[in-house]
Amino acid sequence: MFGAGVRAQLRPGGRLGWVRSAVGAFFGIALAAMLAKPFAAAGAPWLVAPLGASAVLVFAVPASPLAQPWSVAGGNLISAAIGLLCGHMLGEPWIAASVAVGLAIAAMTLARCLHPPGGACALLCAMGAQANGWGAAFLLMPLALNVAAMVAAGWVYNNATGHAWPHRPHPAPPLPAGTWAGTYDIADLDATLAEWDEVLDVDRDDLDALFREVEQRVLKRWRESRR
Repeated sequence: MFGAGVRAQLRPGGRLGWVRSAVGAFFGIALAAMLAKPFAAAGAPWLVAPLGASAVLVFAVPASPLAQPWSVAGGNLISAAIGLLCGHMLGEPWIAASVAVGLAIAAMTLARCLHPPGGACALLCAMGAQANGWGAAFLLMPLALNVAAMVAAGWVYNNATGHAWPHRPHPAPPLPAGTWAGTYDIADLDATLAEWDEVLDVDRDDLDALFREVEQRVLKRWRESRR
C-alpha cells in the first residue's frame, strides 16, 4: 500500500522518521517567525502561507529535486515577483491569479527551480497586489526574509541530522566484472526516461545508484542460491 519512503516516514525515529521532519519544520517556521515578526507592526503579513508547504518539502523529503535550496529560494521569489506584477498589470483578479500561476510554472521550469509552493506564492501575491496593494516592499520584506530563514534552517538541520543538503546523489556502487550485473548503461536509463516523458520527483543519478544497488543485492542472492 505504501512505498518504501512513505513506510520509513511512518516510523517515528531514524533519518527519515516523522519526528525528524516535524522538529525540522518547527525549527524552520520558528526561525522565520522570529526574524520577520517586527514587520507585523507595519501591517505586513510576517509569515506567508506557502512557507508551510516549503517546510514539508525541505524537512520531509530533503533529497527531492523540488526541495533543494535554489528551488526553495528561486521558486518562491521568482513566482512572487510574477504574482505581484500580474496583480498590478491585470485588472481582473481571476485573470491575474490564473496568468500568474501559469507564468510562474514556466519561469520556475526555465530557471531550474521548480517548487510547488511557488505556485501558491504567485497566487497569493497576485491577489495581495489586487486587494492590498502589495508591491516590491512585500517581495523584499517579509517574503525574502521568510525564504532566507527557511533555507538557513534547512541547511543547518538537514546536515546535522544526516542529510546532505543541498542533496548529493548516493554514489553508485562498483559492480563486479564478468557478471550480468551492471550490464545496463546510463544511456539506457536516459533513453527510458525520455520515452516515459514524465517529470519524476527523483534525481537521475539517485535512480542510477538505486538500480545498481538492487543489482548488487540480486547478484548476491543469485550467488548464494547456487552454493
